Amino acid sequence: MSSSAQPWPGVIRRYAQFLPVTETTPVVTLLEGNTPLIPVPRFVDAIGGKFDLFLKYEALNPTCSFKDRGMTLAVTKAKERGAKVVVCASTGNTSASAAAYAARAGLRCAVLLPKGKIAFGKLAQALMHGATTISIEGNFDEALRIIRELGETGLVEVVNSINPVRIEGQKTAAFEICDTLGDAPDFHFLPVGNAGNITAYWRGFKEYHAAGLSDTLPKMMGWQAAGAAPIVLGHPVEHPETVATAIRIGNPASWQGATEAVAESEGAIESVTDDEILHAYKLLAQTEGVMAEPASVAPLAGLMKCIAAGRIPAGSLITVTITGHGLKDPDTAIKVSGVTPQTVVAEKQAVLDAIGL
Repeated sequence: MSSSAQPWPGVIRRYAQFLPVTETTPVVTLLEGNTPLIPVPRFVDAIGGKFDLFLKYEALNPTCSFKDRGMTLAVTKAKERGAKVVVCASTGNTSASAAAYAARAGLRCAVLLPKGKIAFGKLAQALMHGATTISIEGNFDEALRIIRELGETGLVEVVNSINPVRIEGQKTAAFEICDTLGDAPDFHFLPVGNAGNITAYWRGFKEYHAAGLSDTLPKMMGWQAAGAAPIVLGHPVEHPETVATAIRIGNPASWQGATEAVAESEGAIESVTDDEILHAYKLLAQTEGVMAEPASVAPLAGLMKCIAAGRIPAGSLITVTITGHGLKDPDTAIKVSGVTPQTVVAEKQAVLDAIGL
């Protein structure tokens, strides 16, 4: 490494001027952020697009999801305030991130999960990082209600996105997109579950624009699963259901922020079916070698719908947030692949026959 090279410091130190921190803030970081913006031309060809498409691959954060951006700041501020215990409700990714950052900070962590509604890859992370992991006989929205009540006791620090500093941390992804591209994209597509991310990205794009660090603003295009689409329907969904567990949320905490983001940006929040999500999920993996968890590809399924409807002008610059790694949900990946490993005798010819050579 040259003497002038500077290692990535994590999102708080990199973007401190835009965040609620001071020089004395005890930063808790796993060097999150600095995730790649991956061009995917083969996928664009496969879906009949005539534009440039880049994936903001948040799966390469330390716990393999975008949650780390907000969690570094939430746990940092909790430590700064002297908290001893952090808590969250989660469909998986938040629990994994909270547990990891709490361990890094030397804090206790407790997570509430909807029983039977969390992918094993995420549950494994929470358990391995030492969090007190509690399953409730209810859905995410009920878990979040309990967490809100716990927060009111003053005994714990809530690190869900109802904690405003979570949104502050997550907006840094928009900064990185502008830093990489030299400006904001024409459209930004992303999944919508609890709606914190669409709120955060729009805030980030606006702040960079106001600071003169980008010249344009994107249209924000959010996508919910059809079985968990309260914002699209205009009312909470009591029993949300979708294969995309990360966005299986019936009453988003950041509902208002999300609707403001799409109104101000002249974008939209719409829905896609589970079949559309799983088609995009498999197509992305097989055309580009990019493995994402199902919720992550809801916006790609949405992009395909937009193409079919003629809503994307030729030559557009589009970015999409891939929120989490495909290995978060290995059971779905194995099921959707539709194949099982072949077993043959231990001979060269048998292997050649199996390959089809």
